[in-house]
Amino acid sequence: MAVFRNPAYQQSSVTLWLFFASWGVWWSFFQIWLTSEENGLGLNGSQVGTVYSANSIATLFVMFFYGTIQDKLALKRHLMILAAVGMACVAPFVIFVYQPLLKHAFGFGVVAGMLFIPIGFTAAAGLLEAFSERMSRTYGFEYGQARGWGSLGYALAALVAGFMFTINPMINFVAGSILGILCLLVQIFWKTDKVPTTPGHTAHPATPSIREIAALLKVPSLWQIIVFVIFSWTFYNLFDQQMFPDWYTGLFDTKETGERTYGVLNSGQVFLEAGMMMAVPILMRKTGPRNILLLGVTVMSLRILGCAIFDDAVTVSVIKMFHAVEVPLFILGMFRYITLHFPTKLSATLYMVGFEVSAQVGNAIFAQPFGALRDRIGYQETFLVIAGLVTVAGLWAFFSLKKDDQDVQGDPFLRDSRSGEEKPVAGETSAVGETSTAGE
Repeated sequence: MAVFRNPAYQQSSVTLWLFFASWGVWWSFFQIWLTSEENGLGLNGSQVGTVYSANSIATLFVMFFYGTIQDKLALKRHLMILAAVGMACVAPFVIFVYQPLLKHAFGFGVVAGMLFIPIGFTAAAGLLEAFSERMSRTYGFEYGQARGWGSLGYALAALVAGFMFTINPMINFVAGSILGILCLLVQIFWKTDKVPTTPGHTAHPATPSIREIAALLKVPSLWQIIVFVIFSWTFYNLFDQQMFPDWYTGLFDTKETGERTYGVLNSGQVFLEAGMMMAVPILMRKTGPRNILLLGVTVMSLRILGCAIFDDAVTVSVIKMFHAVEVPLFILGMFRYITLHFPTKLSATLYMVGFEVSAQVGNAIFAQPFGALRDRIGYQETFLVIAGLVTVAGLWAFFSLKKDDQDVQGDPFLRDSRSGEEKPVAGETSAVGETSTAGE
């Protein structure tokens, strides 16, 4: 396939593979590390909620910085290099700073995590995704095909993470640093300046002004996205990251068996997610971004509800596979919805503010209270509350999100016709020639 010969696609794919592998090898067991008495710190639900809430507060500020600056930098890699340095330093930070402080001076440990983790990981995820999506439009490849390699990297890391974790959790963090060093080398030495750009795009696009970026906060449709994300993606992350791992490993006879099984299952789920990342763009060309988003939030709600109802390991393992479908639907649908209805030169800021930052705002607000709620009423009862909130968010989105032919200000969406040719959806034809150049 021609895309595999595209150097920009190759560089983007390798970057995402290394980043998600560096993150996944320790992040997939982060909640278990925080709560485990045998292999971790033994924190309670309220303390874990405080850690996640504090990290989210810091993440939203770093994300806003990343988004606004990256839109000014376009395809320059200064922030990518900064993020990779953070990835490379994760093991020294955890071993010599984070773990001792969380054990002996919890408040200082929380603050240390706030200052470090967003730079290399929780905020960097949105940065790398937005950068890769801009690369895909500039150099002519499907973003989902590159992002799928990120999911594959996470899957491979998660496959071995469970076995390393039961030996010594610090091995996971060391592996994260090694992968981070490799990602840093890719950012410094692998250039794409000579790659031909797609028609109507440039490797040095016009950059938005501070006034344009600030004006986004006055746009009602952006706030619709923010509300939708806070009450869907935020609560899904609370469920999937802050609660599910410890609950799932508790379904087995021993925690060690649960942790190893969770690692293998998590890996299998993300392998499937990688395939879905590559398949969803094909499905999206048939159905449109809005329908993809609505399908994503539906699957999200069903997965949380399933875990609230069932408590046997086999059934829950099957339900966890819904994650592999939901994440590509939601992330790719959100990216395309943003680049369809907003100017694409603001895509990094919009993705950071509309999706990543708003999710972190929700985490900052709800992580600690829902951690305390879990301590009070239990895991499955909390899952039921979260499932109800996500369902309401999905119903609200059905009536509030714009249709694909409404208010097209970015790259028009081209839907496959039955004959196999791409045709713009109704209302887009006049915008095709204008938006590709102006948007970049």
